This record gives sequence, C-alpha cells and structure tokens, in this order.
Amino acid sequence: MTITLDLAAAPLTPRLARLVDLLGELAEAGEGVVRLAEPVPVRAVTAVPAPAPADEHSDTLRILAGSRVVRQGDREIPLTRIEFDLLLFLAEHPHRVFTRLQLLGSVWGYEHAVARTVDVHVRRLRAKLGADTPLVTTVYGVGYRLADEARVRVDRFR
Repeated sequence: MTITLDLAAAPLTPRLARLVDLLGELAEAGEGVVRLAEPVPVRAVTAVPAPAPADEHSDTLRILAGSRVVRQGDREIPLTRIEFDLLLFLAEHPHRVFTRLQLLGSVWGYEHAVARTVDVHVRRLRAKLGADTPLVTTVYGVGYRLADEARVRVDRFR
C-alpha cells in the first residue's frame, strides 16, 4: 500500500498532523518506509524575531501557527502537540463554547476516547500559560471556551 501526502500545500490540520505522527511511528517500528516523492531543497533560514506591533501588550499571547510556537512577551512557552492544537483551535473560535466531545473530534481527530482527557489537557495548558491571565474558561455543565479577556493573537504564516 502506498500513501501520498502533499504537505507543502498548507499548515497541518490536527487530523493530518496525527496521521503524519502515526505514519512516523509505523516507520520507526519497522512496519513501513517513509520516502520523499522528490528531494526537498534545504534553505538556510535565520530566525529573526518580529517586532511586536505598537498596540500589542507585553502579556499578549502570540500563537505562531506556521512554526507551531507560542510566545508571551519574550518568553517561549513549550507546549505539546495536543496543547498547541487545543489552544489554536480555541483561539480560532473565540466566543464559542465547545463540549468535550466536540473538542475531541476537532482537536484530537477522534471521538472515541474518555471525555475527561480534555480536562487533563486544559489543566496542563492553564498551568503552562500561568494563572495571571485566565485563557481557557470553563462553562460548567457544557465545556470550554477562550476567555473574553484573553489577549491572543494568531499569526498563521510565522
């Protein structure tokens, strides 16, 4: 069986990222081989942090979707793949409340898991982002949403 993925078209969605992770795990276990269809040219890239816009506060959380990095001021916040995807999903859908099952389907890519898994990841995400600014709000009896007062900026191309 051969699976072909065009990964140059757009940023990875959570489901596609999970598929790529699974294919990598199969290749590492010796159950498959990953081959590039054509050689990918390697470019030297120098990382230069972009200056923050003048109207941006120092506590604004910046989600750099292209490079999958989260920054708060000068501090880079290390997140797992699921924590990053969860934060990005909520930031892309402000003012909406999502049930645990909706988050499992949209972020994890499947719904057949224990719904409390979402609670664990939200708790870890809150701990890493700090208690100073509540970013993820619990809507009791329903699910989670991005806090109204959260200062979040998503930059898709960085």
